[in-house]
Amino acid sequence: MKKLRIFATLVLLMTVLIACGGKNDQVKHSATTQKNADQTRLTISAAISLTDALEEIKAIYEANHPVELSFNLGSSGKLAQQIQQGAPADVFISANQDWMDTLEAEAEIISDTRDDITGNQLVLITGKDATIDYSSFHDIDTADIDQLAIGNPESVPAGKYTEQTLKNLDLWDTMESKFVLAKDVRQVLTYVETGNADIGFVYESDALSSDKIKILAAAETGMHDPIIYPGAVIADSPHVKEAKAFMEFMATDTAQHILAKHGFTK
Repeated sequence: MKKLRIFATLVLLMTVLIACGGKNDQVKHSATTQKNADQTRLTISAAISLTDALEEIKAIYEANHPVELSFNLGSSGKLAQQIQQGAPADVFISANQDWMDTLEAEAEIISDTRDDITGNQLVLITGKDATIDYSSFHDIDTADIDQLAIGNPESVPAGKYTEQTLKNLDLWDTMESKFVLAKDVRQVLTYVETGNADIGFVYESDALSSDKIKILAAAETGMHDPIIYPGAVIADSPHVKEAKAFMEFMATDTAQHILAKHGFTK
């Protein structure tokens, strides 16, 4: 009988502990759910060349703000067209002024939030083990090249800068038959990394992200328009206050240091 009472007591204690544990789990789940509900989800449509820098910025920003950052990365032209068509976005960061100008003219952005966030440099790359060895854009020889990767100038700012550069060098017409057009600058990088193009034009920030290529030369001043990355809050964003705060953060020393580390220059 005594053993039976002890067993019954132990069963009762276990039942109480399990019930308490269940309540604690419910409380924790409820707190987590409430925290997620309190967070604002910001959609940042940004030039794909910013990928690595933005991922680092995301961790720091979310740790200090009740905000979840969601990135929509691609060519600036495609992103701008998505915004024109009503795709949800809170902030747009372009790799050139033209696409931001287009959205501003159409009242798609809040003009007084527009700010130049950073800049970049156009570089010529080839595969790490390639024999091509140019020290200047002026050294480009059509006889050496079978395929040249560039971003599609119609939607990719890096491609537009490349077009300006090659026309400046009187190489556009002679090289055009060798072009491999890419949907964005990261695809240009991939084409060169995999040997599907002999050389390619990318931003310095993209080149620094890969150990499979080498930089041959950088564009000289005046070969193309200045490479500037403007950002702005989208006019119909449901989170204008939070989007403005993010734009302000991008101008801080913390964000600028991260951008510089990834090859961007303001």
